[in-house]
Parts: sequence; C-alpha cells; structure tokens
Amino acid sequence: MSTLSVLIADDHPVFRDGIRALLEATPNTQVVGEAATGTEVISLAEQLKPDLILMDVQMPGLNGIEATRRIVEAQPGVRVLMVTMFEDDASVFTAMRAGALGYVLKDATKEQIRRAIQAVGNGEAIFSQGIAGRLIAFFANPPLSIPKNMFPELTDREKEILDLVAKGENNPAIAEHLRLSTKTVSNYMSNILNKLQVADRAQAIVKARRAGFGE
Repeated sequence: MSTLSVLIADDHPVFRDGIRALLEATPNTQVVGEAATGTEVISLAEQLKPDLILMDVQMPGLNGIEATRRIVEAQPGVRVLMVTMFEDDASVFTAMRAGALGYVLKDATKEQIRRAIQAVGNGEAIFSQGIAGRLIAFFANPPLSIPKNMFPELTDREKEILDLVAKGENNPAIAEHLRLSTKTVSNYMSNILNKLQVADRAQAIVKARRAGFGE
C-alpha cells in the first residue's frame, strides 16, 4: 500500500502536535508539513503536493474554507478534510462547495479522526455523525412550493427569494438561508421590484401573496 502524505493546517500548535502524533502512529501515513495560516497552507500545498490536507476552518488571515477553494482549483487531485470546532450549517456547506471531501469535529475520538483521514485519503466523503444527520435532513426537505406559472419575468432564483420575502424574511435571513451575500440578495431584490413594477418591498409582498407565494 502506498504512503498517504498529509499536510496539517491549524493555528493551534497543541492540536497540530496531537494530530502529528496520531498520524505517526498510523501505518502508511506520513506528515509532510504543517501550516498555521491559510496563506501558508496554500504555499505549502503547492510546494509539497500532499495527498491529503487536514484543514481548520478559522485561521489567521485567509480562512480554511477559502484556502481549500484555492488549493482545490489549483490541484484538483488533492483531498481536503476539515477538522474544526465549527459545526454550523453555513461552515459545513460552504466547505463542501469549496471542495472539501469530509468534515469532522475536533472533539471526535482519535479513532474517528483516524478513520476519517483514511476514508478521505481514499477519495471517500465522510462527516461527523451530527453533521451527517443535518446533511441528510437538508437534502430530504422537499423543494419550496413556489407557483411556477406566476411572474414569468422572474428567474427561478428571483422567485425563490420572492417566496421567502412573502414569508416575512429579511435580507440577512434570506442570505443565510440561500448561502448568498446580503449584497447579492439586495441586488436580487432591486431586480424583483423593477420586474414586478412595484415601489417597495411591502408592495412586492402584497403582490406575491396574492399570487400564492409565501404559503
């Protein structure tokens, strides 16, 4: 069996030491480097070309999710496993979109972390139990019931946002729900108001609810 080369990216030296000790006791696994910042892990990934990167979400300067995105774009073959304390949906889904194959929490047992490393090293996707449950629930939810034939001038995304507006959600809540920036949602809202030929959000809500949105 070939040796799995691993790069550790975390700004806490104690955690890096613990992971290094764990990997040194794992057969066919070799730690090739350590990084303490997002910028540093990008540089080392280019130099060392590891098989696997253990990536924390929050690091000084560039965060681990953005570092993951840049690394995977430059080296599509590298596998990234997020090992972090952040378990909110936004961090999980953004990390997956960035190209991470796995997401485990730092409070996992040594055996769970070792198993996750081996799985992602083999190209498999793996998640901590609680996160896996939320992923399943997310994809199991039925799609929004949005009237398809109303407001044909709106795009599907604009209809989705209008439906949330009709439910009473504000722009920050919509941005979090759809994993968009608040500015992007604001731009969508401007387009929606123009296309619906209404003066403000309140008028858009009235018009949308009359059409069956927000139910």
